[in-house]
Amino acid sequence: MVRTALKPGTAEEPSALSQVYLKAFRFMLLSRILDEKFASLYRAGKIHGGVFLGRGQEALSASIGVSLKKGDVFAPLIRDLAGRLAFGEPILDAVRTYMGSPLGPMRSRDGNVHRGRIRDGILPMISHLGAMISVVNGTLLARRFHGMDNVVGVASIGEGATSTGAFHEAMNQAAVEKLPLVMVVANNQYAYSTPNHRQFACRSLVDRAVGYGIEGHEVDGTDLGACLRVVGEAVARARSGRGPQMVVAELLRLCGHGEHDDSSYVDPKLKASRLGRDCLKAAEEEVIRRGWGGAGRDRKRSLPGGRKRCKRWMRRLRPFRGNRLRIPTPRTGARCVHVT
Repeated sequence: MVRTALKPGTAEEPSALSQVYLKAFRFMLLSRILDEKFASLYRAGKIHGGVFLGRGQEALSASIGVSLKKGDVFAPLIRDLAGRLAFGEPILDAVRTYMGSPLGPMRSRDGNVHRGRIRDGILPMISHLGAMISVVNGTLLARRFHGMDNVVGVASIGEGATSTGAFHEAMNQAAVEKLPLVMVVANNQYAYSTPNHRQFACRSLVDRAVGYGIEGHEVDGTDLGACLRVVGEAVARARSGRGPQMVVAELLRLCGHGEHDDSSYVDPKLKASRLGRDCLKAAEEEVIRRGWGGAGRDRKRSLPGGRKRCKRWMRRLRPFRGNRLRIPTPRTGARCVHVT
C-alpha cells in the first residue's frame, strides 16, 4: 500500500501547479453552478426523473478529469459532473440529457446521468453499483489486444459499491491482468443512508488494496491540491505499468443522495467536521491565499470563471431558454428502438 505524502504548498510553487489548480477550480465552479440550475429546474417540475448533485465531491471529480488525457477511458458516476466537463464532455450533453432533448447523446431515451461518448472515452453509466469497473477493464483489455499502450482507465464509485460482488470480481481481474486501472472511491460516509460502520469493519477502505495486491492511496477529498497530487500520481503510476491503483478519498456529500432525499440521517458531527467543509469554498480560499486570482482588491472579482460570469453564460444556453428546447416526438423517439 502506498500512502502518498502531501506537503503544504507555498506561494513559491511553479506556475504549472497554479495552472492545473485553476483549471480544475474552473470546472468545479462550473459544475456547481450547473448542478444548482438542474436542482432549480427539478423543483420547478421541469426535469423528470432523478437529479443527483456532486456538491462536496467536485475537488475529487475535477482532479480525475484534468489528470486524464485524450485516449484514456473514464467511467464517471452520478456525482462526477466536474470530472466529465474536465475530461471534455460538452456542457450541452449534460443539459440536453437532463432536459430530455433528442439532440442529446442519448437521443432522449435515457435520463440524467446515464450518458456518455464512447468514442471519446466517456462511458455511459450503469446504475448497478460496481458494474462499470468491469466495463473499464474490458475496454483496457481490448486496447491492449489492439496494441494500444500508454492508456489509463478510471472508474469512479462510492464506498457503498465496494461491498458488492461486482467490485471484488472486477478488482481481482484488474490486479491479475495488471491493467492500467485507477479505481477512485469517494467515501462520502453514507451509502445512501447507511453509515460507514454498517458497511465495513476495516480501518480504511484503502486497506483492501493490499488484499488485491495493488497500490492504494488515501486523500482528503475536500482538498483540491491534495486530490490533484494523489489522483495525478495514481494515474501516472498506472500509465507507467505499475498496475491497478486504488484511491480512497474521504469526504462528505453536502446534499442528499438525490434531490428527492433530505439527508436528515447525516450525523451533525460529520457536518461540523473537516469532512463537512465545502471543497469549492476551500479551493477558492486557497486561490486567494496564493495570489493566483489577481492582485489587490481585484482578487475575488478576477477569480477564474467567476460565479457571475458563469451564470450569465449559463443563461445564454438555448435549452434553458423557454420554448427553445426540442422535445421528443413519436418519430424521433422511435429511432434505434430494438425489436425482439
